[in-house]
Order: sequence, then C-alpha cells, then structure tokens
Amino acid sequence: MGAVRAVILALSLLWSFAASAEVAVPPLNRPVIDQTGTLSGGDIARLAVKLKDLENRKGSQIAILIVPTTAPETIKQYSIRVAETWKVGRKKIDDGALLVVAKDDQHLRIEVGYGLEGSLTDITVQRIIDEVIIPKFKAGDFAGGISEGIDRMIKVINGETLPAVEQEVVITGKDLAKPFVLFCIVMLGIFMRPALGRLIAVMATGGVIAVAAWFIAGSIVSALLAGGVGFMFALFAQALVPTGRGQRVQWNWGGSVGGWSGDRSSRDSGRDSDRDNDFSGGSGSFGGGGASGSWERDSPT
Repeated sequence: MGAVRAVILALSLLWSFAASAEVAVPPLNRPVIDQTGTLSGGDIARLAVKLKDLENRKGSQIAILIVPTTAPETIKQYSIRVAETWKVGRKKIDDGALLVVAKDDQHLRIEVGYGLEGSLTDITVQRIIDEVIIPKFKAGDFAGGISEGIDRMIKVINGETLPAVEQEVVITGKDLAKPFVLFCIVMLGIFMRPALGRLIAVMATGGVIAVAAWFIAGSIVSALLAGGVGFMFALFAQALVPTGRGQRVQWNWGGSVGGWSGDRSSRDSGRDSDRDNDFSGGSGSFGGGGASGSWERDSPT
C-alpha cells in the first residue's frame, strides 16, 4: 500500500507541475507565427508583406502570434511576457505592437509599445478589437479579422509622427561597373604594381576598395562584394597591361576624385518579400498599454 500511495503522490505532483507550466514563448524569426494552423500559407504571406512594408516605411514593427492557449496564465500575462521577450519596435523609439490570439481560450490581446501609446491608445485598441476583429472571429473568419485589425492598426500608425527609418548606403555590382570606377581600379593597381609586384598589387587593390566600401556603406556585405569585384577586375586589367623593366609610373592628382556612389535603401532592400525567416525585434520596450477581448465570454481577461 505504501508503494501505491507513493506512486499516486508522484503522479499527482507531476500532473500539477505540468498543469502549472507556462506556455513557452516561441523564437521570433518571422512577423507572423501561427502555432495552431489557423492561417493558410497565403494568409501568412499577405500579412508578412503588410508588416514588412510598414517597417520599411515607418520603422514600426507589428508581430502576430497565434497559440492554442495561454493557460495557466491570462492572455495579458502571457502577451506581456511575449512582448518583453520579442522586443518588437526600434530601440529607444519603442514603436512596436503585438497581437496575440489564444484560439482555444477564445481570447486575444494587443500590446502597444511606449512609442505608439499616443496614437494606439487603450481606447483605440479596444475599438479595433471590439469593432473589427471580434465580429470576424465570431463568424469564424480568423484570417479576415486579423488582416482587417492589422490594417486599422497600420492606418493609425501611419498618422503618427515617428523618427525616420535609418538608411544605409549599399554599393552594388552596378556601381563598380561604372566606367569611372573601373578606371580608378585599373589606375590604382598600376600605381602599386612597381612597388609591390603584380599579385600583391592586385590584392592590395581589392583590399583598398573593400575598406573604402566599408567606410562609405557601413556594410560588411557591400565591402566584401566591392573588394571581390575590384580584385577580379584589377587582376584582369593587370594581365592586359605589359610589364616593362625600368618602367616608371608617375601619378598626378590634378584634382579631387569622386567615385563611390550607391543607392540608398532600407535595411531590407534587395530581400525577397517572401523571405520571412529573417525577422527579429529591435529592442523595443512595452509598458502594459493595450487592450484585451474575447469573442465568446462577456468580459475580457
């Protein structure tokens, strides 16, 4: 009997521990995470396009999470934990928002970062939930409710004055193919060849171009691309230029030389719109602003 009681006690403790375990916060690697299979691939892709467009234009981030349940926590407790973990929104601007849907619990909540609380007020968010999202959810249209709710949130954020999105200069292969830039690469390699030798001069040319690209664009990718293209072109040009003994190269800088240009683009320029595994938060902060709702129960939690 003692052994049976011990087994029953152990099982009871394991059951109570499992029941009290918090729902894990999934890693943030895309703007829309659905752990319930409620949304189709097309629904997720369309939402991701909207959210990435908002981030590119305004800098603000909105993330969506759908889970079966948040038990034993309330929807508010869990969504705050998710917000603190994901940190959507820009650092020190705190312009992030989070929509959490607990499908089996029939609860949802929108968390709002500090920087958006002036526009996405608690009253505004509650109206979006009650007037837009919940009616769709009650009709079984979860994709429509989320999409229209996000549209309303984006519309409000569009009217908010926020710091501009930081731009970065990207040096591309087209920039390096410009005649003046190519001429500079050839002349740089020829200038260094008498002192360094052909191979070292070519390597030095690529290195100088990479360093210049790093300072101009501030991007490792752009620097590596520029250095690699510069190395290959300098190598090709050196093969065409004959080496003469006793040859002396004179270099006269008659004026300042311009030369590097790049298109300014957002940090997501050049990425495929359907590449949604590169999303991450920006260290935004949340203070509990937002609202909750339920599409079956009378009072939100």
